[in-house]
Parts: sequence; C-alpha cells; structure tokens
Amino acid sequence: MAKWGRRDFLRVVSATATMAIVGRCEPAGKGGGKMSRRRTNILLIITHDTGPHLGCYGRGVETPNLDSLAEVGVKFTNAFCTAPQCSPSRASVLTGLMPHRHGLIGLAHRGFRLRGDVALLPKLLAQAGYSTHLFGLQHETQWDKIGELGYQHVHRPDDLSCLKVTPLVIEFLSSDPPQPFFASVGFTETHRPFPKLAQTPPNVKVPPFLPDVPEVRHDVAELNESVRRVDESVGKIVEALKKNRLWDNTLLIFTTDHGIAFPGAKATLFDPGIEISLLMHGPDEFNGGKVIDAMVSNADLMPTLCEIAGVDSPTDIDGKSLLPLVQGKVDKLHEQIFTELTYHAAYDPMRGVRTERFKYIRSFADRPFWLPPNVDNGLTKDWYRDNRPEVFKTPRPKEMLFDLQTDPLERNNLAGDPKYADVLNEMRQKLEQWMEATDDPIRFGHVRPPEGAKVAPAKSWSPEEGVTDQFDPERDKWA
Repeated sequence: MAKWGRRDFLRVVSATATMAIVGRCEPAGKGGGKMSRRRTNILLIITHDTGPHLGCYGRGVETPNLDSLAEVGVKFTNAFCTAPQCSPSRASVLTGLMPHRHGLIGLAHRGFRLRGDVALLPKLLAQAGYSTHLFGLQHETQWDKIGELGYQHVHRPDDLSCLKVTPLVIEFLSSDPPQPFFASVGFTETHRPFPKLAQTPPNVKVPPFLPDVPEVRHDVAELNESVRRVDESVGKIVEALKKNRLWDNTLLIFTTDHGIAFPGAKATLFDPGIEISLLMHGPDEFNGGKVIDAMVSNADLMPTLCEIAGVDSPTDIDGKSLLPLVQGKVDKLHEQIFTELTYHAAYDPMRGVRTERFKYIRSFADRPFWLPPNVDNGLTKDWYRDNRPEVFKTPRPKEMLFDLQTDPLERNNLAGDPKYADVLNEMRQKLEQWMEATDDPIRFGHVRPPEGAKVAPAKSWSPEEGVTDQFDPERDKWA
C-alpha cells in the first residue's frame, strides 16, 4: 500500500511530540490497519445551521457544486434531524441514538456531555481498520476531550471556517492517504454571524415562513453568501477526489445539523428547525441522480455507514440503515420520526412526532412560541422584536397539532379542533409510547443539566445573557 509523503509523516511526529492540536494532523489513537482499496472510503461534510438552504432544494441560492452533486448522486428531500440544535443532533449522527439516549441533551461547549458507554462511529470504524480523521469543526465534546470521540487524527486549523479547513482536506486527499479512510469535515459556516454585505442583492428569495421585508432579505442574502462559500469548498473537495482517483471509491456525504438560524427555525420543532439537507454520492447504488422522498433521520447515518464499511452497528439504536431505500428495496423506513429539544442556550423541553401528514409537538415548560435566548441574534430577530414582539411574548400551547398537507407552514394549531380529536389522540399516543420505550426522563418532570453546565435563563433576550452554571429548571420561570 502507498504511504503518506515525508511531509505528512513529519507533521504527525511533530504534533505527537508537542501534543498540540493546532492546524496539523496529530494522532489521537492507533492508526488504521492495512485494508484493500476496494473498501469504500467515507467522507462526511457537515455544516452548521444550513437546513436544506441550497439551490437543489429550491431555496433560491446559487449552489452549482452541490446541485451537481445532487444530479449525479442521491438527494433526500425529507431528511430531518433528531434535535434542532448543534451538539445533540451531531451526536445522533455518531451514535444512531436520540439525544436523551446518547446523553448530550445540550451544547457540548457549555458543559453537556455524551454518556460514556455509547458506541461512536469513529471508534467502530477505527476498530474495523479504517483510518479515521477529523477536519475542522466538531461539536460533540469539548476540545480537550477530543480523544473520546475516537478519531485517530485531528486536523484543526486556527480558524474552523471552510476557507481554512478545505485546504487541509485537499492536502490530505493529495497525499495518497492510507485507505480505507473515514474523514469527518466540519465547517463553522453557515452559523451566525454571516459574512457582511454592503448592499442587498436583487432577487433574494425569502423562506416562506419569514416576512419578505428589507431587513430579512438582507439577512437571507448574508446567509446565502455563507452558503456560497460552503458550495465553493465542496466543489474543491470533489475536484480533489477526482484528481487523486478517489472519487469512484469514496462515499461523499453532504449534510448539516439542523435548520437555518432564523426565528421559527433553529431551536424549534417546526419543520424549518428540523429539516436538513442530505446528499450522497458513491459507488454502487449511491449515484445516478436518485431522489428519495421518504422521511429519514440523521440518526440513520450511523447504521448506514457501518453497513457500508462492513461493521456491525449496535442493535439497540434508533436509526435504520438507508441502504434498503437507496437500493429500492423499500419505499419507506419510518412511519414516523421523533424530534426533541431539552437544552439549547436556555431550557425549553419539547418532544415531537412527525408523520407524512401530521406533526404533534408537546411542550413541558411554560414558554413563548419562540424563546428569545434560543433565537440567535441578528437582523431578523431584531425585526421581530420591533414589529412582531408577540412571537416572543405569546404563551406556547402545551400541545400543537398541524396538518402538514393543508398547512405546511404550521400556522393553524388543530389540537383544540374536535374534528381532529382522533388524530390528536393517535399522535399523542405515538409520542407517549415512544417516550416510555426509550426511557425519556422528561416523563418524570424537569430534567436537570449536568453539574457545571452553563445555561441562560428563560427570561433573557440573548443566548449569552445571564448565563449561569448553577441552573435549576424548577426555578426558571419565563412569565
């Protein structure tokens, strides 16, 4: 087997000697064993807060490289995350578990943690002989505990933007790397703050759940610029895969952690919060411009990648392999998908179940429709504060039921409509049975954060306002 070049070897040795994780490749464990090149490489690109805000999903933003990936690969049109915030959702990708089962029910950088006994994708692949690499961003643990995730090599530049991460990925792909490899590539984009634009470009397409006003158009335009940077980076990575003869034997996945960082999306269980992009291209069935409309969850990625790698995934997980869908053996994997939120910047416990037709959301604390500290600061949030402040003040119903066929924007709560009483009871029963089957702690009352975790009070406006490491959910009153 071909080996890395001398420069790469020296960088590993140097980084190992200094025990630093700064802009170079340094081992966090034993390397992958020698395997046949016929085993499929896996390259997972995951962004921040992008949802399906891409041209190939009809969102009015120019993404020619990602559009091309969809045209030659597989596009999932109804992909959802387990939780509409960063750490819990990303941990579901690595574990195949819902957040209350893998333990990361809040943000890792604020002190929330994975359970120590869960199986993690990088570890499983490394044990099976894959060389495992992390490039750029991760959000599943604190950086001083990165070894817990199971990556053998961590490539971390001083800036986790795609502008800095992508060159490291290209350098790796050009170095004749040991195969098979698993590379997780994380970008800070498209997290706020967005790149600043002096003027609003013409023809900005505002998502239908937001008001089409100048402030929001400019906000969306700046999001589009961040997406454009991601698209350009993906194009460079695809080019490097092809140039280095890795394209035909690599499963390339593009996805994100949750919906866009706008009011009514991120940190809510409405569809704009839980919808994600999911594109794949690779050997065998993962090509040909397939479009899959069946509902899937990002928890399905872990068992899918295990199956592709020839690794036994844990049996007691929530995700299911996508291969039967991609191979055309089944029309659907899930009759319903479940979503949840417990902690983001602030405590806002909710659980939801979504079928193809209906969505049911239950809140377990008194909160407004949109909880201000869980809405990222920006032009659109400011516009709502000045023009539609009721969205931050009107109490959220304990139960919400939406007919997604007739009300895709989820504006008409049917929970109190007698005509939908049977549907409400059915959806309520689905959620309660799932919560019991998965031993969801929210059944027994408020869920406390781990000791020392940092949480903003519900009454605050900004995610950083009033943050405390002595949070008590019993005393956290919004109204």
